[in-house]
Amino acid sequence: MTMKLPLVVGVDGSDGSLPAVDWAVDEAARHGLPLRLVHGSLWERYEVRTPSVGPDRPAGQVMADHIVASAAERSRRRDPGVKVSTDVLLSGATDALLREGDNATALVTGSRGHGELKGLLLGSVGLAVAARAHCPVIVVRGDKAGLAGTHQRILLGAGTPATGEEATRFAFREAEARGCVLDVVRAWRRPAHEPGRDHEERARTELDDLLRDALADHPGVRVRPAAVEGPARKALVHRSAAADLVIVGARRRQGHFGLQLGTVAHTLLHHAACPVAVVPQQVRREPGP
Repeated sequence: MTMKLPLVVGVDGSDGSLPAVDWAVDEAARHGLPLRLVHGSLWERYEVRTPSVGPDRPAGQVMADHIVASAAERSRRRDPGVKVSTDVLLSGATDALLREGDNATALVTGSRGHGELKGLLLGSVGLAVAARAHCPVIVVRGDKAGLAGTHQRILLGAGTPATGEEATRFAFREAEARGCVLDVVRAWRRPAHEPGRDHEERARTELDDLLRDALADHPGVRVRPAAVEGPARKALVHRSAAADLVIVGARRRQGHFGLQLGTVAHTLLHHAACPVAVVPQQVRREPGP
């Protein structure tokens, strides 16, 4: 029997991480996955300057252990059937989650954590993890309806077949597990002084090519494809108000270590009205001349 990789959740004890824990518990139950709760902490670095709680328990370690224990208790109350494990990792939150992503089905984070400025739409950890991880990353944000999954609708921002294949597979698996409708949007734009029909037809053809294999593999999923004129980021943000999850792909170039996140994903992570899944598509680095 193949062991399933866990759904990994970054927890920090903040109010922003609580919806992420709840969402992840439901997601783990939906897919039959174990749940792993991790907290990245640098308490050991500051141990000398941190008062101890008892002879062998620095306050920083006590706090870190309490954070993961509280998250685990919350998870078990929400669904006792989900297998939960915890760990405190001696590194910063971003580095901890990126390493965990190498052995995870997906990473889940809240939209903001401790220490973030109140006016920020997305915290630095969530943005960095979504832009660099090599597994799917779900940033849990949005209104109550989207968080609760009451719309019974998944939204996929369709890329080209070369860049959106993994995101498409992810979206079909998610819609199948939830038994809900999958809306697929392919945006197109008409250059000035050119007829729009050719561009719209090209978008519809690319949409058909992208969906063909997934439709064959998941014949029970109800799919509603649409070619929409205008910027993709605006169309997807608007439609996210009626979705439980919006999914987009992201290119990951081998050998490139900076942030790898397009404008569409970046906009959704800051403005979507529901959780956002960023699914990486690996792009091989082309050899130089």
